[in-house]
Amino acid sequence: MITEFLITSGEKPKRLDRFLAHRQPEISRSSLQRLIMLGRIRVNTFIVKPSQKVKPGDTITLDRPQPSALKVEGKTVSLEIIYEDEVLIVVNKPAGVVMHPTSGNWAGTLLNGVLDHFQATNQDKLTPGIVHRLDKDTSGLLVIAKNREAHRTLASQFENHSITRRYEAIVWHIPIKNHGVIDLAIGRDAHVPKKHSSHTATPRAAVTEYCVIQRWKKLASRIMLSPHTGRTHQLRVHLASLGTPILGDSLYGGTPVCHVAEIAIPRVMLHAQTLGFQHPISGAFKEYTTDAPSDMQTLQMQLQRFAEELRT
Repeated sequence: MITEFLITSGEKPKRLDRFLAHRQPEISRSSLQRLIMLGRIRVNTFIVKPSQKVKPGDTITLDRPQPSALKVEGKTVSLEIIYEDEVLIVVNKPAGVVMHPTSGNWAGTLLNGVLDHFQATNQDKLTPGIVHRLDKDTSGLLVIAKNREAHRTLASQFENHSITRRYEAIVWHIPIKNHGVIDLAIGRDAHVPKKHSSHTATPRAAVTEYCVIQRWKKLASRIMLSPHTGRTHQLRVHLASLGTPILGDSLYGGTPVCHVAEIAIPRVMLHAQTLGFQHPISGAFKEYTTDAPSDMQTLQMQLQRFAEELRT
């Protein structure tokens, strides 16, 4: 699978292996270094060393080998296809599904499902290009490219933050302001490797706009989010910084956010609701929207009933 990264203005020069370690956290740094030495990771089409400094304007191409087990025995996830044409496919990812195979988890991923769909529709010669990602627990819209040119065009839009993205979250308590912008640089946490935070040696600009659209007393609230940047765990970190972590997010909110009003919260209550971009061929702006999944809707009804009981 080929992935391309365009280094945008404002990015400080840094070693290639360090840059990719932050962009591809699921690949170990030693594995990245081996791929670089094998020529499977190139900068501006040239074979380089792991210590090569990358800078704004550089294009990094990652040709990541996929295990042969990727297409086995129908162990794939069913796809909810929102839109498809000859160069891209938009899908609604269910919560609980990881993006692509990793060590010990070769089947049941979103990429497995895409490859299975391509094979079933006589598109098995295509190589899907993952343009962006959602965390395992996050549901919602994703666009996947079917060729390198489409991938390059879509990836450039994400790098330039010209993509329209809106997320829906159910959070613990209520932000002080109904509407605001969170401008907080984040990076990999200096003490907890799994986390991202402002306590980091590698801060990167991160901006999120939010709006409260529903309240359940002081217990919880429903929020719409528009990320202006695309950092790892950005929405989760930013909401936690307000004192309103997403319900079910034990990593950033601890155990209190996993039970509310005696309701068990099984996963991070975050849904990628709207996705808009310029079509790689026509240039026309396309926007797609999906409703939150049933578990989020059920939680909203439970919170509403609880809030009404408190009024009586």
